[in-house]
Amino acid sequence: MDDVLVRLLGEAGLAPRGRLAPMGGGDIAAVYRLATDRGDVVVKADDAARLAGEAEGLRALAAAESGLVVPEVLAAGGGFLVLEALPDGRKRRAGEAALGEGLRRLHAVTGEAHGWPRDNACGRTPQPNAPLCDGRAFQRERRLLPLADACHARGLLDARLRARLEVIAHGLEAWLPDAPACLVHGDLWSGNVLFTPRGPAIIDPAVYRHYPEVDLAMLTLFGAPGEAFFEAYWNGSAPDDWPRRERLFQLYPLLNHLLLFGGGYRGAVERAITVLEACQE
Repeated sequence: MDDVLVRLLGEAGLAPRGRLAPMGGGDIAAVYRLATDRGDVVVKADDAARLAGEAEGLRALAAAESGLVVPEVLAAGGGFLVLEALPDGRKRRAGEAALGEGLRRLHAVTGEAHGWPRDNACGRTPQPNAPLCDGRAFQRERRLLPLADACHARGLLDARLRARLEVIAHGLEAWLPDAPACLVHGDLWSGNVLFTPRGPAIIDPAVYRHYPEVDLAMLTLFGAPGEAFFEAYWNGSAPDDWPRRERLFQLYPLLNHLLLFGGGYRGAVERAITVLEACQE
């Protein structure tokens, strides 16, 4: 076992019992389960700055006191992150309702500006978070345009499609109201939601403050939250422009997947842009 990890465990008052056991789901970081004298923990090994951003995000989510389960950060440093291991549970209607209620409470935590004091990462993609007071400007300058430029530079987004996306980005003020900067998980696809005996849990964040629909759109992009979730989140009444916001806030994760995983996501990016163009007509 790595000496740095042994030292971190010791500083956290943890004595390992056995070897690191690889876990599934580690597409970005290497993830292991480790037995200790205080129970099992999860150990992640990755770029130190990326893990520091994740640790900070987990602490921010826990401090929000939303009622959602957030794994405790036990130790961090030297390219390792040691977390509380969460028990598995079964997804039930009551769990989906609790997820909706908890997410609503999380999004009620607001700040003065959209963004975050430090940059972090969404997967392996650096995520610029320099704060801006206007949410439309933040979505354009910190999310859509930087990723469009990165995808174009790698030949994944042609000039025509990039120009169409830029029109969308520069037209946000025409229809999207500015809004309070809500604390968001930032990477809330279905794989980052766990249903535990203690209630729904959220893991692997890329936190910042922005429109709350960021998290909802990510949930619906790679999964399908049930009716109980939306009833709890919206208290039975979805905003009239939710479908348009959903497509807008799915553009960033789609561009990120295009950048990370290649041209298979180009069609989904173009379809989202086409829907948003239709809304402008």
